[in-house]
Amino acid sequence: MTDTTTLPPETLSGLRQRLTDIEAGDADIRLGKRSRHVLALLIEAPQQAAVSTISELAERLGVNASTLSRLAQRLGYEGFSQLQDVFRREVTEGQSFYSDQASRLLQANGDTQALARLSRLARQESANMASLLERIDPAAFEQTVTLLATAHRVRIHGMRQFHSLALFMAYGLGMLRPDVAPLDAGRQGVADALAQLDPGDVLVVASCFPYTPSVLATAEVATRHGVEVIALTDSESSPLARSARHSFAVSNHSLFYSNSMCAFMLLAQGLLSEVASLLGEAGLAALKHRETMITELGASL
Repeated sequence: MTDTTTLPPETLSGLRQRLTDIEAGDADIRLGKRSRHVLALLIEAPQQAAVSTISELAERLGVNASTLSRLAQRLGYEGFSQLQDVFRREVTEGQSFYSDQASRLLQANGDTQALARLSRLARQESANMASLLERIDPAAFEQTVTLLATAHRVRIHGMRQFHSLALFMAYGLGMLRPDVAPLDAGRQGVADALAQLDPGDVLVVASCFPYTPSVLATAEVATRHGVEVIALTDSESSPLARSARHSFAVSNHSLFYSNSMCAFMLLAQGLLSEVASLLGEAGLAALKHRETMITELGASL
């Protein structure tokens, strides 16, 4: 009988489970810390792993192409192309991201009570936020804060669940400074709204796997026209990061049936808080002016 535990995974979920087993010491192979990190980055960005050459991936991950070949062989594949087939199948056939997430929620081990699942979810979100803090480049964070505070115009763009994040950031930043809005705030269409931005203006974009194609295209066009793009995404190798002057990799794995937003919200609030600090008296004056307008409007209604 064939020992199926030694066969390399054929699906992304199987590959993710193999990495979990390796990290827990429950697998029949061992990988060094660097190899585990590279494998995790590949799993976080399956679209990039699917469409890039081995040389492009190696350059993006900061390793030699031979490192990727050896990693594939250690996992039991004949070569890197066979490992890459796992990601290609996920991208071309794996159209069930949200139902897969929900299935993992239903299969949560041993958590038979709602409160127990909530407690587990809280621990996962705490881990996501801790991972975010470890991965942030302090210089990129400070430069992003300066851009958000000083750019002539700031637009923020996200689709699906990230639309709510875009609205939140636009609302919060708009309390502190003028000319801030979601990219399509006037309902004139993303293309028309993007055409109103000049070189040096800022566009914040947010998306993670499965990446929204229109958001990726918006970021690429904005960059080509000199707009400063800030990306909130899920990994250093995200396709959204390629178009960005600064990008932030946000961990988002949890029991939630979609991509978790907790760490994204922490990052958004952190950026906005630092903008308020940087603007100082000017930001305070903007807040007071807003309060006056609200009071006067309330008195007239």
